[in-house]
Amino acid sequence: MGGMRKTIHRRGDVILQEKPFACVLDPRYRDSRCDRCFKETKVMKCSNCLYVRYCGRSCQKEAWSDHKEECEKLKALPPGLVVPSAALMIARIVRRLLKGGDTHKGYYTSKQYRKFCDLMPHEENIRADSKRMEHFGTLYVVLQRLLDEASRPTKAELLRIYGKMCINTFNILDAEMSTIGTGMYIGASIIDHSCRPNVVVSFDGETLRMRLLEDYPEQELDFGKLFISYIDLIDTAEVRQEQLAERYYFHCSCERCRDEQEQKRMNAAACPNTICHEPLDFSDSEQLNRCPACGTAVTHSDREAFAEISSFTRDHLAQMKSVAYLDVSRLCLEKQANVLHRYNVHHIKTLDNAMESALNLEKWTEATGYGLRLLDGFRQYYSPYHPLLGLTYLKVGKLQLYQCQFAEALKQLQQAAKILRVTHGEQDDLYKRVLVPLLCDAAQGDLGHLAIADEG
Repeated sequence: MGGMRKTIHRRGDVILQEKPFACVLDPRYRDSRCDRCFKETKVMKCSNCLYVRYCGRSCQKEAWSDHKEECEKLKALPPGLVVPSAALMIARIVRRLLKGGDTHKGYYTSKQYRKFCDLMPHEENIRADSKRMEHFGTLYVVLQRLLDEASRPTKAELLRIYGKMCINTFNILDAEMSTIGTGMYIGASIIDHSCRPNVVVSFDGETLRMRLLEDYPEQELDFGKLFISYIDLIDTAEVRQEQLAERYYFHCSCERCRDEQEQKRMNAAACPNTICHEPLDFSDSEQLNRCPACGTAVTHSDREAFAEISSFTRDHLAQMKSVAYLDVSRLCLEKQANVLHRYNVHHIKTLDNAMESALNLEKWTEATGYGLRLLDGFRQYYSPYHPLLGLTYLKVGKLQLYQCQFAEALKQLQQAAKILRVTHGEQDDLYKRVLVPLLCDAAQGDLGHLAIADEG
């Protein structure tokens, strides 16, 4: 029937690639990453301001037209002062606008684009938000030193720029999904949030890429049907909605936020019968007297223990937001045993902290155990092609390889490859330079192990 076949966009296809309108490196990485390309390498200070650092002459030359005015302002600041990232970002946005950046077109399809003026400033929301107004007040003091008075926008105009920055910037991530900076991408900012995203964002240095997590059957991409996640998805709908309302001023009512069964699972207690894996819902505690699966009685003390240990875990997770401690994670996991269900999100977050802290202390066997349990939880709540799921498979496979568990390592690394091929692409350094050599080592080790077993 000679009709034309529709073009189908495949899972893993890059649907948008964009350089930042403005970006800023996280101050923690000033000594190890280039301010221009964000690559991790040996860096040298700008000889004039001694503040920003570059990987070489090429990046320094490229950055000079943008850095020139900023350079003198940074030079005049007291030695050792670290400029708040948000202040540096606003100053860079202002300078870009002064040089005609208001005409810049951020394309998100071959024909459709946005300009800086299309971004919403959320001025009313910002003015009603005491935390953000206080933050802006602090930044304004710094901006008076970073921008010339003659060309500096009014305070009201700076507030609108601040609002656009708060809502429309992306965290720039390294290959392992750790934040290394912040960037404003005019085209990419068109995409909305869903707690069940079908698009993932990754970065090559400061360049943003969006890839499909699912096949897309239509020839023309409709960005109204494409979604990324703005927040951590291993959280209850209530917490996710609070975060989205607080940071982005909207209420999420996506399909996942309406999934009552998942919400019960995320807050679930373990059945008192240790061989039963049924997640129990204690939200309406007086109604649940027996496990619906095995019939084991649920007592008042069971409910009290659950409430107490849930609260204990939440408090300790809040304290470990910046640094994970192995002894605290162990204590939480010990208390959670047979009380919190294995798919309870607080249990999963504790396992994540425990694995990271065990890795930092080079306790490989312990980290592997936590990692395997963490994978079980991540599979429950992340999409099959979520980058954090892929990275966890990679970490666990690497740990098993170091412990000469070749067959197990090969399985985990193959799962990592399946996911990271989609989320990062085969040309990404994480895939090409990290994962592929590990896969080769695991396959070689497994063959050698099998040969020895055959000889035996």
